[in-house]
Amino acid sequence: MKNVGAAEGPTRGQVARLILELGPSTAATLGGRLGLTPAAIRRHLDNLLAEGMIETRTARTYGNRGRGRPAKVFVITDAGRSAFEHAYDDLASNALRFLAETAGPDAIAEFARRQVSDLERRYAPAVARGELPGRVQALAEALSADGYAASAGPAPAIGGPRAEAGEQLCQHHCPVAHVAAEFPQLCEAETEAFGRLLGTPVQRLATIAHGDGICTTHVTGHVIGHVTGAGKAAPRRAVEVPVTNETSQSPEGS
Repeated sequence: MKNVGAAEGPTRGQVARLILELGPSTAATLGGRLGLTPAAIRRHLDNLLAEGMIETRTARTYGNRGRGRPAKVFVITDAGRSAFEHAYDDLASNALRFLAETAGPDAIAEFARRQVSDLERRYAPAVARGELPGRVQALAEALSADGYAASAGPAPAIGGPRAEAGEQLCQHHCPVAHVAAEFPQLCEAETEAFGRLLGTPVQRLATIAHGDGICTTHVTGHVIGHVTGAGKAAPRRAVEVPVTNETSQSPEGS
């Protein structure tokens, strides 16, 4: 990560990466996770704020907040994300614009599917066996190995039993977020691949590319059959797409 940690060793970079991975976080949470004193974490946060790598927001509250000032949380900025190796974004965007102008939007969608086909092929053995929670966790670990800083866990249950809540997959880093903001087909193809890998409908609830802090995907709690499924992305609203019988073909190379 460029420009972070040069003055005070790797610790400042660790603070920035932890904010990237956790999403909005309080100073107490960050200090506790890294074993830093309040004074030390404050110094690193102040430096990151001064460099424009992070910014502060007021924590969201649900229900009655009670007395006292609302908690302040720290979030990564676009500049902070860029420092985590967002190289070649301009080149990629220009190439995709040229493709769209010369071959049409369908060519972008086909390109996106081909890009994720290699990912899908590599991840398939890791998520092929076991119960759904373990398979979603395996997918998160595979994504993390590719730099997506992913995590998985039970989805929040709203008005229903735990068995119906499903699982939640979070990606705290997206190497192509700036490009995907202009070309959402990249997010859509990725989400469809998750559905096929897990064999159950999925819903993309939020994306970094559309200004959310984390890419969040809801995974339906019941697996439909043995064949693959697909869930289409809808960055600002949860739209579920039923499982299809289509399977992706992995081209040579990508």
